[in-house]
Amino acid sequence: MLNCFTGKLTQNMMMEAEEEEGPAPVSHDDQSQQSEAVDRSCVIPTYDTLHVQYVKTRCGAGPGASCRGAVEDRVCVDRVTVDRLTEGLLNHYLPDLHNSKRILQELTQNQVILLDTLDQEVTKFRDCNALLDLNSLFTEAKIYHNKLVNIRKEMILIHEKTTKLKKKALKMQQQKQRDLFEKEQQREKELERERQLTAKPAKRT
Repeated sequence: MLNCFTGKLTQNMMMEAEEEEGPAPVSHDDQSQQSEAVDRSCVIPTYDTLHVQYVKTRCGAGPGASCRGAVEDRVCVDRVTVDRLTEGLLNHYLPDLHNSKRILQELTQNQVILLDTLDQEVTKFRDCNALLDLNSLFTEAKIYHNKLVNIRKEMILIHEKTTKLKKKALKMQQQKQRDLFEKEQQREKELERERQLTAKPAKRT
């Protein structure tokens, strides 16, 4: 705006000087170029011109210089066009983004389910290990039970043998006592017979 005011002031001063000194030989082309320069300097910068100037400045050139690969001429872009381009860009990429978000959510849910399943499997393996320990304990208990059963059988056999030996010893003792009793009776009989055979004096008649 300051440049615009300065340009207008300079133009007015030049016109007043020309009126005092008289018209100078100035061609029509020079007047039109000067007026266009002043008019260009007085143009209020819009969004598009500022954007073009910003692009040229970022490229390392001044506002009036051209930038390689950047916008060289003024581009007429309004807000509606920008909004439409933005809407089109969003409509183009948002479905894919929503689809990717849905897939990621499904993957997250599947990972949670997988973690729960793995946790259950780990619990089952722990229970299996506990069952293996119990099985080993039951196996050892069965082995010791079989040993106790065998010991009991051996004790029963020993008891039966002992009973048989006792019965045999009792029979032998009874037989020995009978033998002794019979011998004693036989001896008494022999003694009685000897007494009977002893000569007795004859009776005189």
